[in-house]
Amino acid sequence: MAPYFRTAKSFADVSISENGVDIASFLHASDDFVNMFGDWTSTQMSFGVFGFVQNDLRSNIGGVRAKHQATPSSTTLEQLVTTEAKEHQRQGTACLVRLIRGLYFTCQALQEMQRDRSAELHVCFKRSYDVVLRHHHTFIIRSVVTVAIRAVPHRHDFYNRVSQGAPHDEFDTELEKWLVGLDTIVTRMRQFLEQGGYGKV
Repeated sequence: MAPYFRTAKSFADVSISENGVDIASFLHASDDFVNMFGDWTSTQMSFGVFGFVQNDLRSNIGGVRAKHQATPSSTTLEQLVTTEAKEHQRQGTACLVRLIRGLYFTCQALQEMQRDRSAELHVCFKRSYDVVLRHHHTFIIRSVVTVAIRAVPHRHDFYNRVSQGAPHDEFDTELEKWLVGLDTIVTRMRQFLEQGGYGKV
């Protein structure tokens, strides 16, 4: 069986038009991005922050998908938000803000991992957490997340698990494409949401 990352939907392939980010392909890529890391929360190894992030991403993907199914005329993320605003609702938008925030955190951590080849994974995730999420959390949550971040695997173990037997260089190349595509979407949606007053990522 081919490694999952070879067949998964990449953020690099998500359609972006003048109307915005295509919802269907974005949700497909988001599902596959989360699934690429596997159900690590059920393994014998504790991968700390990954389980925390996976649960949060899955919950908010579900919230955005439910809103999209309720309003199928909204085909882009931007249209979903503006349609909800006209209806004086916020449930789907709130899920989208949290989803973009979680993807932003993960994207920054993995890009940091690729930039700094000498840094262990927990260092990369800590750097990302301090920039993206720390200011959203109370002292108690910060303490819990700090412990969870320390439980992430070593770089080599991470690559072995996610590459599923494929050459690490091949996975790294594909991951870089995923992250460039994701970074483009996150940057676009952060600007749209924050400038429109829909929520702060």
